[in-house]
Amino acid sequence: MEQTTIYFGKSGPENTAKTLEAAKKRAKELGIKDIVVASTHGGTALKAAEVFKDLKVNLVAVSICESFRKEGWSMTKLEKRKLTESGVKVLTSIHALGDSVATAFTEEFGGRSIEEVVRETLYRFCQGMKVCVEIVLMAADAGLIAMDREVMAIAGTGEGADTCIIVKPAYSRKFLDLEIREIVAKPRKLS
Repeated sequence: MEQTTIYFGKSGPENTAKTLEAAKKRAKELGIKDIVVASTHGGTALKAAEVFKDLKVNLVAVSICESFRKEGWSMTKLEKRKLTESGVKVLTSIHALGDSVATAFTEEFGGRSIEEVVRETLYRFCQGMKVCVEIVLMAADAGLIAMDREVMAIAGTGEGADTCIIVKPAYSRKFLDLEIREIVAKPRKLS
């Protein structure tokens, strides 16, 4: 098989339109029915809903957990309502690769949890790669995606979308069954 991967010169939201365009093209080619997209305040998910509207896919937006409300990173009720009215399922839950009970102990006593090691390993590809894997695990654990077929994950660096992958999903507790099968797009450099 020969497949094109898009490598962006730099990360960031300016890559969102091209990432979503490439994602739609590949989703059509593969017959992808489940798409998981990271969306802090709903903007990227709304753009994805518009791009994918004619494909009749299960679009799941994964937002950052409520423990980041003070930082202003958590989705508001109005933002969630806009997404659900657009046919997007919204998931807000604990992060699969950090910010859990283990994080409380590592912040207090030092060391690293297995989740943090996996997270840091995925960051070597780019922030979006870590987020793509994480949101697939979260959507799987919540029962929002099919587990018997490939899914697409879309995420970015800070905001917007600059990374898209095709994944054989897995539940967090079955992480070793997860397979990253294709990289559709990613930034070439980490920053």
